[in-house]
Amino acid sequence: MKAIVNVYLKNGVLDPQGKAVHHALGSLGFENVNDVRIGKQIVLELDSSDRVQAESELIEMAEMLLANTVIEDYDIEIVE
Repeated sequence: MKAIVNVYLKNGVLDPQGKAVHHALGSLGFENVNDVRIGKQIVLELDSSDRVQAESELIEMAEMLLANTVIEDYDIEIVE
């Protein structure tokens, strides 16, 4: 089973990397971009057939290691 964890900054947290990309896109002529937020995606291959248990473990992984929950949010997608 494959799982995808997307981690991104919470609303209101400054994103200097996103601002730099937004500025660079404007410099390249892409004027229709209103905002850019940068995040990360973690793809895990799990040895589990129990979707409920896998989701529980993924939440625990995200809370303990994959995301800094003070400034970041995350979402989890299980792909079968």
